[in-house]
Parts: sequence; C-alpha cells; structure tokens
Amino acid sequence: MIHVAGTKGKGSTCAFVRSLLLAHGSRTGFPRKVGLYTSPDLRCIRERIQINEQLIPEDLFTKYFFEVWDCLSSQDSQATVGKYGMPRYLQLLALVAFHTFIKEATDAAVWETHHGGEYDATNFIKEPVVTGITAIGMDHVEQLGPTIENVAWHKAGILKSGAPGFSAPQDPNITAVLQARAEDKQVELGLVGVNPSLPANARALQTSAQKTNCSLALALVGAFLKRKARPENSCLTSSDILDGIDKFSWPGRFEIISEGRNEWFLDGAHNELSVKHAVEWFTKCISEKGNQRHVETS
Repeated sequence: MIHVAGTKGKGSTCAFVRSLLLAHGSRTGFPRKVGLYTSPDLRCIRERIQINEQLIPEDLFTKYFFEVWDCLSSQDSQATVGKYGMPRYLQLLALVAFHTFIKEATDAAVWETHHGGEYDATNFIKEPVVTGITAIGMDHVEQLGPTIENVAWHKAGILKSGAPGFSAPQDPNITAVLQARAEDKQVELGLVGVNPSLPANARALQTSAQKTNCSLALALVGAFLKRKARPENSCLTSSDILDGIDKFSWPGRFEIISEGRNEWFLDGAHNELSVKHAVEWFTKCISEKGNQRHVETS
C-alpha cells in the first residue's frame, strides 16, 4: 500500500503514482494490477475504487459491497457493531475498497486519505510500503484546526515506523511539525522538490503544482519498487516516466475540454491554496493561446 495525505494535490499525486506504476508494469510485468482509492467522485461512486485505470464494474461493486455489509450485519459481528455502531459512509467505502483490492489480487494499492490523517478512516493501514504528504494548507479547520500546525499534525498521522515518508515542499512551520512527528515515529522523512528529469513540454505538467505532485509521485514509486520489485526491475526508466506522464489522466483537475470553438477550463479548487493554483493555470493558458493567435494572424 502507498498512503497519501495532504491538502492540495492528493488525488493528482495518487493518479501519477498509479500511472507510473502501470507504465513500469507494462514493461516488466510488475505490478500487474494497481488499485486506486480516492475521493470525492465527480460522476459516479465507483470512481472511488479503480483497478488499472478502470472503475470497478457495477456487478463487482455490488457484490463486494454486500459481502462487506452482510459480514458487518451478521450475528457474529453484532457484539462489535453494536458497541461501535455501523460504519459511516466513508468508513464503509474504505472497507469495500480494501475488500475489493484483496479479492481482485492487486499488486499495489494507492490510498488517498479523506481529509485528515491521524484519525482518518483510511489510517487503518498499519504497514504501508511508503507514505507521502502533498502541499498542506488550511482545510477542514473544524475537524483539524484551528491552526496550520494542527492541520499538519493530523496529516502527518499517516507516517508509520518502518516505512519511508516523503513530503512536498512546505512552509517552515509546517515542515517543523512534519519532521517532529517523523522523529516521534522513527520515520525517515524526505522533502521532495521538483524533479529535474521531468519532461519540459508534457501536457500533464503545465502547472507548477502538477510538477510538484508528479515529483512526489516519482519518489513514492521509486521507494515502492525498491522494496517490492525484483532487483533487476527496481527502478523506473526514463521511458517508464515518459509513458506514465503521457498517459496520466485526472478529470476535473487542470482539465481542458474542447468542443468546437468552445473550450472549458475545469478545476475543482475548493480552498485558498487551490484557487491560487487554478488562477495561475488559467491565466497561463489564456496568455499562451493569445500569443498563439497573434502569431497565426501575423
């Protein structure tokens, strides 16, 4: 399992991890199956549980959902369920995803936290292969605040002893909290800047945020392969990286949809940090298109 927390870029980072692992797997045979658990969904609940870039089919989602539900509802489970109550919505979905990835024999499972870390429903993962923390800002303050240091403390709750941890660049006060929690958990925490080997003109890397997310994903995949792949195939090649980035897709995040003469610029920005990146991206796109039109008319 690869576990990812943060405020901005969790989903994109997880999608980059998935795409890079599949590129490596298509060349070497490992991993053959990569599971992805993420939230929220845009169109369909099954977007939250994917295997090899495909939503799990309706029949499998139904089958695995009721296997979990029936188990929780069984007489043998009543003593525990009666004490704690049935799982809430996100807790139940996390259980269904975990059950699905086991039944479908995934070689790797990429997990995005819901909104926290320490007390997040996904933090039942006791022995992840590697953990990652994306950019941290003020979000879900009622549950995680009131200060940015409190938020950082919660996000760092996914760090686990025995598993390397990586973080995107953070403000100094956030970094201090992450490093303190890493020391408490005896975790080696690496701070990951933009990887200089990233392709310059890749469609998926037109924003600084996505370059940061992809760089963090490269660190996570590198650690995963080092611990889980055969020694001769324990590294990403340049072709793996190019292929993974080229095939990256994450709807609703820095997405451009062209329909005839119309273009739609879509991003699910929902906090101050996200809006800042979305504005920068949109401004850059419009500026480049304006320059292109000027060249064409000239």
